Amino acid sequence: MARMAAVLLVAALAACDGGRSEAAAPASRRERDSILGASKLPGAQGVSAATKLADSAAARRAREDSTSAEAP
Repeated sequence: MARMAAVLLVAALAACDGGRSEAAAPASRRERDSILGASKLPGAQGVSAATKLADSAAARRAREDSTSAEAP
């Protein structure tokens, strides 16, 4: 009986694909940070603030790159 249960358990685990479907793409780091920042977890406001700071820095770099490309 126990041997049969063990065989069935191994067969079930071997057939399991980890619960991932091909249609669901893994979330990007930015998406995960956005979800975390919107939550009520401790430190979530820090994640949100860091994301805003990174966005601001990226926008500033883009502006600097565009103006340096225009200068002769």
